[in-house]
Amino acid sequence: MKKALVLFASPHPDGATRHLLDVFLSGLSTERWTVEEHDVCKDPVAPCRACGCCKKTDGCILHDFDGTDASLRACDLLIIASPVYNLTFPAQLKSVIDRFQRYFEARFARGVRPAIEKPRQAVLLLTMGRHDAFAEEVCARMLRQSFSVMNTTLRDVLCLPDTDVGVSAQNPVFEKARAIAIEIERDICYNYLNSCE
Repeated sequence: MKKALVLFASPHPDGATRHLLDVFLSGLSTERWTVEEHDVCKDPVAPCRACGCCKKTDGCILHDFDGTDASLRACDLLIIASPVYNLTFPAQLKSVIDRFQRYFEARFARGVRPAIEKPRQAVLLLTMGRHDAFAEEVCARMLRQSFSVMNTTLRDVLCLPDTDVGVSAQNPVFEKARAIAIEIERDICYNYLNSCE
């Protein structure tokens, strides 16, 4: 079984972000994937204190991120599902991303290469009230920067725009989300089978 980790960052458990995520996940076979979800709005982590602990040792002085760290290290696919607030991520997700500092310190202060051993692909699923390409760029660039030391490749960015005027189930973004998941499953499972030969 392959492992997918979802970082869900919407305060609305049944809103547009959830709908987009659910459609994406419907493209992953339940026979091949286990999906673990961390709702960062329900269970937020504290912001990074820049205390320097992770410069000296693996881990963090704060332990509220330990479970997410373990799940992240184990996953084959990372899915970040988030609305856009003021051209970027909500504060709760931004706190998680800031806590990725431990991987930068592992890489640059302690010389751990790669900071996370197991490679993974990632997908960013965004929803926004009004489409703004710059917001997509800001969010994707922030993740690519963090992922550069995390053995993680941001494979796809998908945005469901104009949610302020309502969300139609016939929006082509939903079919694209499902198609991306099917393609990722095919690629990851195909690569895994080839590596076993």
